[in-house]
Amino acid sequence: MYPAELVKPMREDLTSIGFGELYTEQDVKDALAKEGTTLVVVNSVCGCAAANARPGARMSLQNAKTPDHLVTVFAGVDREAVDAARAQMIPFPPSSPSMALFKNGELVHMLERHHIEGRPAEMIAENLMGAYNEHC
Repeated sequence: MYPAELVKPMREDLTSIGFGELYTEQDVKDALAKEGTTLVVVNSVCGCAAANARPGARMSLQNAKTPDHLVTVFAGVDREAVDAARAQMIPFPPSSPSMALFKNGELVHMLERHHIEGRPAEMIAENLMGAYNEHC
């Protein structure tokens, strides 16, 4: 588990633009039970989260269509919420960072770490925008 003061700025990268934080299994269940589309970002302390994932998520929200709900869980910190979110992302293996788009509780688009690591934030944003245009 990472200390709260270490991850605070990393959390704020997403919460400052409207992402809600999920801490428990029930938080995840409640978030995914909402009607409409929900983007779940599995945040991380790794460099690819800082350089690619979080900036890509931010850029993706400049699209005409965006998810109805934005939420995040933090790997290595919010274990219960992360485990619950990953359980909803099956058949994809656990990875962080990662991003999943749900529509009415059903997984409709997934970006795993290997889709994020080494790719520019702009490419990640374009991928997400394509998913928003299709599902939102």
